[in-house]
Amino acid sequence: MKKVLGMILALVVMMTLIVTGCGEKTETKEPVENTGTPADESEAKDPLKVVLMINGTLGDLSFFDSSNRGMEMVKKEFGDDVKVKVVEASHDDTKWEPTLIDLSSQDWDIIIVGTWNMAEPLERVAKEFPHKKYIIFDTSVNYENGDLGNVYSMMYKQNEGAFLAGALAAKVTTSNNENVNVAKKIGFLGGMDIPVINDFLIGYIEGAQYVEPDIEVAISYVGNFNDSAKGKEVALMQYMSGVDVGFNVAGAAGLGQLDAAKELTKYAIGVDADQAMQFKETDPDKSELIITSVLKRVDNSILRAITMHINETLPYGEAEVLGFAENAVGLAENEYYESILPHELRAEVNEIKKKISNGEISVGTAFGMETEELNTIRDSVQ
Repeated sequence: MKKVLGMILALVVMMTLIVTGCGEKTETKEPVENTGTPADESEAKDPLKVVLMINGTLGDLSFFDSSNRGMEMVKKEFGDDVKVKVVEASHDDTKWEPTLIDLSSQDWDIIIVGTWNMAEPLERVAKEFPHKKYIIFDTSVNYENGDLGNVYSMMYKQNEGAFLAGALAAKVTTSNNENVNVAKKIGFLGGMDIPVINDFLIGYIEGAQYVEPDIEVAISYVGNFNDSAKGKEVALMQYMSGVDVGFNVAGAAGLGQLDAAKELTKYAIGVDADQAMQFKETDPDKSELIITSVLKRVDNSILRAITMHINETLPYGEAEVLGFAENAVGLAENEYYESILPHELRAEVNEIKKKISNGEISVGTAFGMETEELNTIRDSVQ
C-alpha cells in the first residue's frame, strides 16, 4: 500500500512540473510592432544618381551656369532621394568623349550633357552603355543613327524668345531714349555660325522687322564661345557703326559685348540667364544697360526632365522642343526692364508674346534652312 501511495505521489509531482512548464511556454509577451514592410524592403532605396558633364567651365553667366542651377534645383526638390554632381570637362574638346565614357563606366544612373558638339560623341557612347540613361539639351542626337532608345533630347524655341528681343530692340532704337541715335540699327553677336545660334538670329530679325520693316541689323560671329576679349572687340565695332542695342548669343564670349555696352553707354540684351541681375551687385552700371535677357531656361528643363524620369514619363528615344508652355524660353522682366522700358512698350511686347503663343504669329527657324536662304535673310538687313 505504501508502495502504491508513493507511486501516486510521484505521478502528481510529475504532472505539476509538466503543467508549470507549459505555463512558462505560453506566457504572454509584449507584441512586436508590425511595420507593414517586408524585411527585404525595409532598407531605404538607393538615391537616383545624376551627373551633369559640362563641355566647358562654369562662370559663363549664361548657358552652363543655367544647367548648373538646374542641378541645384533638382537637389532642392528631391533632397536625399537624388545624388547630383557637376563635372567641368574644360574647353578642350579632346577630353569630352573620354570624360563621357568614364562617367558612363561609373554608377551614375543618368548622365546629362549639352550643346550641339556633344551630339555625335553621345551617339557613340550611348550605344556602348545601353543600360544607362542620357539627357542632352539644346540639340538632338540622330535617332536614325542606330539604337538610341536610352537618350532623351530637349531643344528650345529660342527663335520665339529672340523674336520678342528683336521687337523690343526695334522699339528701343526708334524711341526718344537718350542713349539711342537716329539710325534704325541694332546688333547681333553670335558665338559661331551654326544652326542653333542662327535660330536666335532668324527670330531676332523677324521680330525687329515686325516692328520696323526697314531696320538694319549688324551681324557678327566671334568664332567660339569663350573669348570675351574678342567678343568685346567685335561689339565695340558694331556700336561705333551706329548700333543702339546689341544682342549677344555667344556664351562667355558674349560677356565682352556687355563690357562694350558699358564702355560706350549703349544698350545690350543678354542671353540664357538674367545677366542684368547677375551683375547687380558687382557692376550695377553695367546692369543698368542690359534691357533684358532672352532666357533659355536650361535649369527649368533639367528639373522637368528629372521629375518626369522619376515619374516614369520621360520619353527616352525621342526629342522634344520646349517653349513658352514649358517655361523654357522667355524674357527677363526685372527691375531694369521695367525702368528702361515704359509701361506701354512692355504691354506691346506682352501682346506679341500672346500672338506667338496662340499661333497668330509664326516664327521662322534656322533648322533645316539652306545656307543660301540664310544668307539672303542676313543680307536683307545689312
